[in-house]
Amino acid sequence: MAALDSLDRRLIDAYQRDLPLCERPFAAMAERLGTSEAEVIERLQALQHDQVLSRVGPVFDHARAGASLLAAVAVPEAERDRVAAAINRSPGVNHNYLREHDFNLWFVMTAADELQLEARLEALEEELGYAVLRLPMVAAYHIDLGFPIPWDELETP
Repeated sequence: MAALDSLDRRLIDAYQRDLPLCERPFAAMAERLGTSEAEVIERLQALQHDQVLSRVGPVFDHARAGASLLAAVAVPEAERDRVAAAINRSPGVNHNYLREHDFNLWFVMTAADELQLEARLEALEEELGYAVLRLPMVAAYHIDLGFPIPWDELETP
């Protein structure tokens, strides 16, 4: 694990949830942490680069913002990186994960409405050359993925 200083730890602890909803969220974060907006952005980029953080961004209720669904594609390993890159470039994709399953690439796609969502999925299928399994949400569950980090226990002697 990369060596994390006090600012890195405070940034992670303070913003696992409750990202500021404003025009300049990184500036608001910086003010609370007693640093600069540029420093917050630099730190977050470094934490992602070092794979301490996998994602920086809000999580919102997709149903209130339009249409969304979980989707999956079964791709041969030799094609996996090409297909994953195409999925990542596709409008409305906000998660894309590799899974150990016949359907090995799973992603969430959003759009303004169901028609736009289906058009995006059809365009993606055509680009990929693979069928996209559509898994619309039947019931919503809130899973809070924020948790306290026991920094002292992670220290190596």
